Amino acid sequence: MKIAIINGPNLNLLGKREPNVYGLETFENYFDKLKNQFPEIQFSYFQSNVEGELINALQQFGFNYDGIVLNPGGYTHTSVAIGDAIAAITTPVIEVHISNVHAREDFRKISHVSAKAVGSIIGLGLKGYELAVNYFSTQQ
Repeated sequence: MKIAIINGPNLNLLGKREPNVYGLETFENYFDKLKNQFPEIQFSYFQSNVEGELINALQQFGFNYDGIVLNPGGYTHTSVAIGDAIAAITTPVIEVHISNVHAREDFRKISHVSAKAVGSIIGLGLKGYELAVNYFSTQQ
């Protein structure tokens, strides 16, 4: 089974950025734990702060992977193009957000991704990635 994890803007700063919201763990450290927890899964990981690069990654993984875990960060609320990219691919996508976006600023309550994803996991911290991977691993 092949699963891609795609992280959007500012998620490269996990462990440093607003630790009261996002925690102290880096994504790289968490990703190593995730790979150890699911040794049967072939993971690919991509992070970018650039919208077009995220769309390119969705298209790259979107026709030959079993699942994509996507945290589009702030682009969730602004990028119709990322939503369109999800609709254009055949690989199912689960939207993940570390923080509870519904408990934050009003603009964060809008998602151009949710309607195109098979599901959304919001506000459970990094555990959301594990839950998404677990979902895909049971769908074989």
